Amino acid sequence: MISMSENENCCAKRHKNRSAEEQKALLLRLKKAEGQIRGIEKMVEENAWCPDIMIQVSAVTSALNSFNKELLACHLRSCITEDLKAGNDESIDELVRILPKLMK
Repeated sequence: MISMSENENCCAKRHKNRSAEEQKALLLRLKKAEGQIRGIEKMVEENAWCPDIMIQVSAVTSALNSFNKELLACHLRSCITEDLKAGNDESIDELVRILPKLMK
């Protein structure tokens, strides 16, 4: 577990020290999406019906959106919270800039 003094700088300089639990949860979501993409590749190789492939692409998109939601929640709970406690609101400005990209 990261001590509070170590955690205060965990998001400094565009780097994040994640807990083992956080890292495991994020990697699990990515591996799920990776497996789905491999399945889509196989479907294309086997000339599967287009609508079936599109449904699987939608599932991958959903899996990646879930990953992004989890990552955003982690970012809000750690980096954003720490910056606000330190009186630094630049991370809010950055978040406001990236949210439209996340919501496409």
